[in-house]
Amino acid sequence: MSFACVAEKWKDEAIRLRRQFHQHPELGHQEFETARTVAEFLQGAGLEVRTGVGGTGVVGLLHGSRPGKVLALRADMDALPMEEKTGLPFASLIPGVMHACGHDVHTAILLGTAAALSEYREHLHGTVKFIFQPAEEVRGGATDLIADGVLHSPKVDAIAALHVWPNLPAGTVGIRKGPMLAAADAFDIRITGKGGHAAYPHQTVDAVVIAAQVISALQTIVSRNASPLDSVVLSITKLQSNSKAYNIIADEVLLAGTVRTHRTKTRDALPERIRQLVQRVAEGFGGQAELTYYRGGSPVVNDDRFVDVIRQAGEAIVGREAVVELLEPSMGAEDFGAYLEHVPGAMFRLGTVSAEDARSQLPLHSDSIIFDERAIVTGIAILGETALRYLGGNSQDDLVIGVAGKVGDARD
Repeated sequence: MSFACVAEKWKDEAIRLRRQFHQHPELGHQEFETARTVAEFLQGAGLEVRTGVGGTGVVGLLHGSRPGKVLALRADMDALPMEEKTGLPFASLIPGVMHACGHDVHTAILLGTAAALSEYREHLHGTVKFIFQPAEEVRGGATDLIADGVLHSPKVDAIAALHVWPNLPAGTVGIRKGPMLAAADAFDIRITGKGGHAAYPHQTVDAVVIAAQVISALQTIVSRNASPLDSVVLSITKLQSNSKAYNIIADEVLLAGTVRTHRTKTRDALPERIRQLVQRVAEGFGGQAELTYYRGGSPVVNDDRFVDVIRQAGEAIVGREAVVELLEPSMGAEDFGAYLEHVPGAMFRLGTVSAEDARSQLPLHSDSIIFDERAIVTGIAILGETALRYLGGNSQDDLVIGVAGKVGDARD
């Protein structure tokens, strides 16, 4: 029996689990019921299970018939703080919480992969480590697991993950060598001036006016401080003054935003440049500015040789024409990059667009997005086939993938 057929056996159960997770979403660091369901399922499939990893994380170990390398497969479990508007019969039952990024799909796929691969133990020369991660949408999920030793005991040699993608049809996958997703940093800026009556602005230092100048000046960082050939995004996403009335000039304004980069050198240089700019602009208008910078997830830089393993697995499952080479990296972010700083691996896109429902083409994090569930069995089959090819008992000398080389060059 081919692995695709075994994956098909677990399709209905994976869909049932996905709908259960979707109806009962949990925010980052609060995935208690999701983790309990994951652990019980893995135990039922005969895996060694560890709970409470990095907080609410769960790890399952599937040992093959003979010793070998260790491949980790990772899924994220947390939902987003938003109200669902899909109208699905299994829509979220939790007010203000929704699986709008497909993490319910990721978790169900990885559970299906664990169950399917458990039937293929004799074909695995090594171990598959299934990592169910909390808190991808907030800071700390991947780093907490890494700090708790998730890449050791046994030591992981390579890691793979998938992410649903509303730009590809269900039944297709997207792959890319090198940079795949950006680093995502965040910042707060507190601007202070001197408040007063709006009728007498000359007696004040208007924090709102300073904030407007700061926002405009920050755009020059992308246009004048980064190479035109480099990808940088700097967006102000929040502006709030402490004025409580139409006729009061604010003495304080809070700004918040995000910075997205691919190159480590560029990323490292930006915090100080932002700090200098906002402080000097504020001082020029008689005020002050304070920057607090939060370093977020690392860029996702796929290992070229491991992408080839995923490509071969994808072609075996869906055919060569359904494996799409992604030409450009995304400025979106995913904390999977934290694992790739320690071990080689890759993430691929799983198409989830349905020709029958335009909502499947809405962007991730939309309150009305849906995912074509036919993609679930595709995800199970490709993740499982990837594991079989990496731990298939053949000579693995040509699959000894190192962190140095192309990955290091991409990070420069």
